[in-house]
Parts: sequence; structure tokens; C-alpha cells
Amino acid sequence: MRGSVDGLGSSAPIGAMLPAVFAEDDLAQRFVGGLDEVLAPILNVLDCLPAYFDPALAPVDFTRWLAGWVGAETDGSEPEPRLRAAVAAAAYLHRVRGTRRGLAETVRLAFGAEPEITESGGADWSARPLGRFPGVPRPSLHVALRLPDPTPADEHRLSALVAAARPAHMPFTVKVTPAERTPQT
Repeated sequence: MRGSVDGLGSSAPIGAMLPAVFAEDDLAQRFVGGLDEVLAPILNVLDCLPAYFDPALAPVDFTRWLAGWVGAETDGSEPEPRLRAAVAAAAYLHRVRGTRRGLAETVRLAFGAEPEITESGGADWSARPLGRFPGVPRPSLHVALRLPDPTPADEHRLSALVAAARPAHMPFTVKVTPAERTPQT
């Protein structure tokens, strides 16, 4: 994570704050110069602290840590723009977790492609008592995803994402297939 940065100057050098008797003392100035070098990264982080909690501005390593802190669905292999988008959307995704919209957005942020979601239905109402129940009696969920170059790891990752973002009672299946390529003219 954070560490020393060669050549980073302190925003509050200690040598200038010493009493006048130490202003000309070479040993004292070199000693506090070493402290300045150690404290400069800490002071730099504190000076920029609000930027560290904004996924668009935070350093990438801190954004990866922040992803775990806010519960963003990441695996560490996504490109930087998708990582930042997942961290920024984490609070919203927790609010819509277990819904079709939440599942679709989670998969889109993780893979950069729109999933095709098929579910059994059953969320409707009727003004007439004892009316026909919507959907099918057995709950089911199927998520299909088309990727340019799918790998077996993609199907495993999609399965883990769906397991985390689906309604808890829904059995599910996933399928990752190659996207159709359009010929270039």
C-alpha cells in the first residue's frame, strides 16, 4: 500500500518549526530532515484524504482496498475503469441486491457486457381474489452472457456473482457463450 516516496517534500517541514537555537545546528536539521522524509507520505495522504474516498480520484491500490471495504463484487483482475465503476456503484447495488435490475447491473459492471436474464416470474398482483398466480410454480433463474473471448474461468466467475446477487431462495444456472462477431467491411 502506501510507503515512502523518493524526493517527496514535506508540506510542514519540522526544521523550520524548531527553536532558533537549532536553526543553525546541522545535526538537528539533518535529524528532523530524516523525520520529514518519513512523515511526508503521511502528511500527503492526510492533505488529500477526501480524494482517497472518491473512487474516481483514489490511487488504484487504495481503490482495490476500498472495493473490499464497501463490498464491491470484484476479483482483482478487472481493468481500472471497471474497478472504479464497481466501487462507485457498490452502495447502489447493495440497495437493489436480489432484484433483476441489481443482478443485471452487477454482471454488467463485472464483465462489461449485458446479461440475458430469464426468471420464473411470480411478482404480480390481481384485483380478483384467488386469481391465477403469475409465472410458474417452481422458481428458477437463468443468466446467459455473451463475451468476445470467453474462458472457463468466466463461467465460474459468473456463477459466483449470480450466487451472491440473486434472491436467496432462487436456484440458478449460468451460461457463457462467445459473442457473435460482425464482419468488418
